[in-house]
Amino acid sequence: MGIVQVIEHPILKRDLTVLRRADTPYGLFRSTIREISSILAYEVFRSLRLRTVDVQTPMEVTEGHEVDEEVIVVPIMRAGLGMIDGFVHYLPEARVGHLGMYRDETTHEPVDYYSNIPSGIENARVIVVDPMLATGGSAAGAIRHLKKLGAQNITLVTLVSAPEGIDFVQTGHPDVDIFTAVIDRELDENAYIRPGLGDAGDRIFGTS
Repeated sequence: MGIVQVIEHPILKRDLTVLRRADTPYGLFRSTIREISSILAYEVFRSLRLRTVDVQTPMEVTEGHEVDEEVIVVPIMRAGLGMIDGFVHYLPEARVGHLGMYRDETTHEPVDYYSNIPSGIENARVIVVDPMLATGGSAAGAIRHLKKLGAQNITLVTLVSAPEGIDFVQTGHPDVDIFTAVIDRELDENAYIRPGLGDAGDRIFGTS
């Protein structure tokens, strides 16, 4: 079974408070998402595989390290787009795919509408990012789509997760690790996370 890791950090707790406030302006919400994403990325990248290289310093040759694996970041559009910068900040050479999915407001089921994924996914570490893990339908659908393309090493990174969404993803994809900033209480009757922070996509792009 994949791990579920809640990242504990004082800055994360402070920034989550900013995101939860209903009166946080769009610009501040967007920049805070970026900052939180960079903290999550830092933790996710702890397990990056490295290779040793010789480095010529001004004084002598010493041992250095370079990243020794391909990384592809795949945001689930729209809201996942707000998390990209936090990941490429630490790993500018990471490639970025795009996967468009939305939740049908009646059935709460994921609907695919766009996919553009870099080649070589079968040999890459694939990091799926989406601010909210609610029912888990969109995340599970995205993971299923990427596995069909050949992805074998997938990590899911979210900001706010519901227990129901975590259970759903783990049931369908027990090989996938999940990193999140917080696990909230529950889903309401409309499948929104409580206490949550509202619709992350609307609040990032100012469409609410």
